[in-house]
Amino acid sequence: MADTYDVIVIGAGPGGYIAAIRAAQLGLKTAVVEREHLAGICSNWGCIPTKALLRSAEIFHYAEHAKSYGLKLDGKITPDLKAIVDRSRGIAQRMNNGVGFLMKKNKVDVIWGEAKITKPGEIVVSKTAKKPMEPMGPVPKNTLGEGTYRAKHIIVATGARPRALPGIEPDGKLIWTYFEAMVPPEMPKSLLVMGSGAIGIEFASFYRTMGVEVTVVELLPQVMPVEDAEISVFAKKQFDRQGMKILLEAKVTKVEKGANSVTAHVQLKDGKIEKITADRLISAVGVQANVENLGLETVGVKTERGVVVIDGYGRTNVPGIYAIGDVAGPPMLAHKAEHEAVVCVEKIAGLPNVHPMDKLKIPGCTYCNPQVASVGLTEAKAKEQGFDVRVGRFQFVANGKAVALGEDQGLVKTIFDKKTGQLLGAHMVGAEVTELIQGFVVAMNLETTEEELMHTIFPHPTLSETMKESVLDAYGRVLNA
Repeated sequence: MADTYDVIVIGAGPGGYIAAIRAAQLGLKTAVVEREHLAGICSNWGCIPTKALLRSAEIFHYAEHAKSYGLKLDGKITPDLKAIVDRSRGIAQRMNNGVGFLMKKNKVDVIWGEAKITKPGEIVVSKTAKKPMEPMGPVPKNTLGEGTYRAKHIIVATGARPRALPGIEPDGKLIWTYFEAMVPPEMPKSLLVMGSGAIGIEFASFYRTMGVEVTVVELLPQVMPVEDAEISVFAKKQFDRQGMKILLEAKVTKVEKGANSVTAHVQLKDGKIEKITADRLISAVGVQANVENLGLETVGVKTERGVVVIDGYGRTNVPGIYAIGDVAGPPMLAHKAEHEAVVCVEKIAGLPNVHPMDKLKIPGCTYCNPQVASVGLTEAKAKEQGFDVRVGRFQFVANGKAVALGEDQGLVKTIFDKKTGQLLGAHMVGAEVTELIQGFVVAMNLETTEEELMHTIFPHPTLSETMKESVLDAYGRVLNA
């Protein structure tokens, strides 16, 4: 007799484990299937450990520039790569342990293995294969194994993996994905980063701060292509000042491997080929959803462009089967997966007033130096959609707190509908903007107008004052510029 649940979640990443916890909170008998590690890519190999690396780089940067803050440090500041990586991995393990505790606390069964949907309401779990770079972590006591399991509701939350380009496949030694880039055995002297999205530019920023010669190759006309063009231009100037080389409208057409280096043939905007030799190459050309070997095609779940097709509540075309997070398409962000999980489960539980996901109000954050954060429409997108816009800008150089911090290079840009005063988008580059952006997210979610924002009191001295000044600027009322 198969074990029976109300909800089974396949995948224990940010979307999966949150879905399991929320289902258990609502009184549903719940299990989660995981094949590699609790907390998923985000906590083990993505969001959290990369921020640990970037924090080490930030402290190193401040130590190198201690004189700018009136401090004298005797002797050379030297990064200890092993200690930096060990700290990052320790933090990842802590997150892994934390999710194990949450499963136990919420009485969620953990089924260890690889799941396949055999028919609506039924999965078969087989033995997992431990992958060399993906530690299992401690297995919670409430863990089950191989077998057949049944549930009225099955939620697919299997995430995504790095995308590989033909002929430039990662080999773990010379051509890296973010997995290898997080645990380098030694610091390369030079690095080529292919792709300037969040993953690519964060690693470029980390390695450049550590003194590595970094070249970034981006196919599109701007660095960080999803960001507002003005913010991207501002950020690129800062990257240029740091000594980062960025090639736009360029692509790697071929890679030749040496004994301990790679030579990339880079086709430039004018069609010419430039050969760039570097110790290592990071392939950061996006991710692809893990839709394979789940039995989706067997039960008739619809996929399009490599992701599962869902409605605003995570429902697929097959009753009783749902999908959330990266496997269900962009934006492929942990916080999107978490919110999608709650929406999906609350709809399953029949809670009233469950609102579908509004993707326009999902913030995006890139933790490079300087940080970049945004929500809503870019100026170009707003105009494309027919809005007559008012645009406000305010630079950190005119903000007292930013000057005091020694972080006066930044820009806040706000975009409003001229007719209604609706905040359509907010875009930021500078120190701690990944923490500031949520103020604009809340404002958009509450349908706040420009008038309400202008009447809001922002504390002084704070970086957040740049947000209000940007709003004031959009309406010709800026005070400090």
